[in-house]
Amino acid sequence: MMFSGYNENLVESIQFWLKEDVGSGDVTTLSTIPEGHQSKGIIHAKEAGIIAGIPVAKRVFEVVDPSLVFIAYVEEGQEVQKGTVLAEIEGSTHQILTGERLALNLLQRLSGIATKTRSYVDALQGLPVRLVDTRKTTPGHRMLEKYAVRVGGGANHRFGLYDAVMIKDNHIKGAGGISQAVSRARDHIPHTMTIEVETENLDQVNEALEAGVDIIMLDNMSYSMMSQAVKLIKTEAPNVKVEASGNVSLDTVRAIAETGVDIISVGRLTYSFDSLDISLDLNAKKEDQLL
Repeated sequence: MMFSGYNENLVESIQFWLKEDVGSGDVTTLSTIPEGHQSKGIIHAKEAGIIAGIPVAKRVFEVVDPSLVFIAYVEEGQEVQKGTVLAEIEGSTHQILTGERLALNLLQRLSGIATKTRSYVDALQGLPVRLVDTRKTTPGHRMLEKYAVRVGGGANHRFGLYDAVMIKDNHIKGAGGISQAVSRARDHIPHTMTIEVETENLDQVNEALEAGVDIIMLDNMSYSMMSQAVKLIKTEAPNVKVEASGNVSLDTVRAIAETGVDIISVGRLTYSFDSLDISLDLNAKKEDQLL
């Protein structure tokens, strides 16, 4: 699984992140390890999870020093157990240690997102619903974090404010109502762009249906109201997609899916996750028991 065009921007981002971390130089490494010293080490998981970001970690080391040799031992999206060796790195000790923290930070975060996403995907097993992320991402890391969601088995919602119309409560207030907001949006956008409206009750669902939108979001509705809304939408406009959103958790996601919605968007995938514990050990071997 690749980055869908993000590779060129990734190098520029890595250079910026390295500058933030390294500054004028890694004083500890430069003052303690002789110049020219060579090392070989392994990157391994210290807990079980879904791995995402191996190509990103590799790219970090390539930017630091193209002569470093990085060998991956796992695939993106692979489920690993504690102690699994993910990759091997060999070359200048100075350069390995320069890139170590950035590579691990990214690998840990992306694997944490993929692991959380997979737990939601597993909870939805057997149900015809699509799990998607939101724009609740870390500034500057959106493309990577949305990539990790895909690695974990989820899908992406819109990437930004530019690629779809999503009329939310504040837009509705500012425009004077759903019908006014939809009418103005339709006059402004190309015919190829979809229009989604966020609704909080059945009256708003009816107004969105009358406006002829493409997607209706059911926001923070009870299971009962959500079921009624789905039935209404599927009866009146079978081609309209129904999305559920709002405080979706692992405990509630399956019950939400069982109301019949087509899509469930979960902000927690990218704003509330635990990074996977991953470490780099120099002078360790792949066959060592690293627990």
